[in-house]
Amino acid sequence: MQVNDSSEIVVDVVDVRVSYGAREVLKGLSLKIPRGKVVAILGASGCGKSTLLRMIGGQLRPRRGHVKVGGQVVHKLDSEGLYAMRRKMGMMFQVSGLFSDLSVYENIAFPMREHTELPEELIRELVLMKLNAVGLRGAYKLMPGDLSGGMSRRVALARAIAMDPMLAMYDEPFAGLDPISLNVIADLIRRLNDSLGTTSIVVTYDVNEALKIADLVYIIGDGVLAGEGTPEQMRGSEDPFVYQFIHLQPDGPIKFHYPSRPIGVDLDLNWAG
Repeated sequence: MQVNDSSEIVVDVVDVRVSYGAREVLKGLSLKIPRGKVVAILGASGCGKSTLLRMIGGQLRPRRGHVKVGGQVVHKLDSEGLYAMRRKMGMMFQVSGLFSDLSVYENIAFPMREHTELPEELIRELVLMKLNAVGLRGAYKLMPGDLSGGMSRRVALARAIAMDPMLAMYDEPFAGLDPISLNVIADLIRRLNDSLGTTSIVVTYDVNEALKIADLVYIIGDGVLAGEGTPEQMRGSEDPFVYQFIHLQPDGPIKFHYPSRPIGVDLDLNWAG
């Protein structure tokens, strides 16, 4: 899937390099997120998927290259510009990230009160509308500690789309969910994206769910883009890396073990001392 019209690109990642200490995570990653699409970002653990989201949100600066959101280079924005850009984003965190001392209602109302001057009557209607969209209108009085894992994720999803964002990002939205809750969350992401006219980035390990809901799939491997295309193209790919990942094969280019010395060679166990 090729998109050449720059006006149709919401996120443009160009030759990005990021390191944590001596370990280079992203080694020249480039990809484009088209407007109005659900885009899945796949890859093995530690490949840089969540790092990519942090750069899009302006929490991390690349060592080289740049990330554009809505045509603006994120790491060049001042505090005011970055704050304004983040108002157009919604984020669903890996562990929901709900405020534990606020009710479900107050969690959804929080970004509306923070970023707007809407009257409480209208905020009430909007909060209940968002909760109704995720099937939890009747749970508005509950506290986060009273929610099941699936309910907590749905509340987090409602908060992520509370401001009808231009860009919604979901970091491992399916992790730890039972099959029914997982399917509900996946279906909500797809339906809400289409009904709100937003653009969604879904970072996940769950290949099957990603292929069900995504318009476009990117696979990150060894710090660069290892594969891209529609779900149908990914399923039919004969590239060894893509094939192993999509078909969940144990053997292939993707290694299970972190690089180390061969067995039998003494490790330096005094490295921290």
